[in-house]
Amino acid sequence: MTSLTDIKEKWNEVLDSLERIDRVAWLAYFDGRLVSFENERLTLDFSDANKFLGGHDYAKVRHERFRGSLEKVLSEIFGKNIEVVELS
Repeated sequence: MTSLTDIKEKWNEVLDSLERIDRVAWLAYFDGRLVSFENERLTLDFSDANKFLGGHDYAKVRHERFRGSLEKVLSEIFGKNIEVVELS
């Protein structure tokens, strides 16, 4: 059974794989904090990206263009479908 700890331990591998297929997707996800993993749903928190003036909020881009790439990489690494949920 995959846990949040398992995902955290392999998060750099996830990001490295994502960067190989789409560097812009990697940029959109590299600063997400892994919050929880329940019922095959990984929750990422991006509120830190907005804490400074001029923060970078990629929420719309992540949702529309890149989430599928991240979910594909997670599936390849963990051998199961993992849905990504984002907090901003």
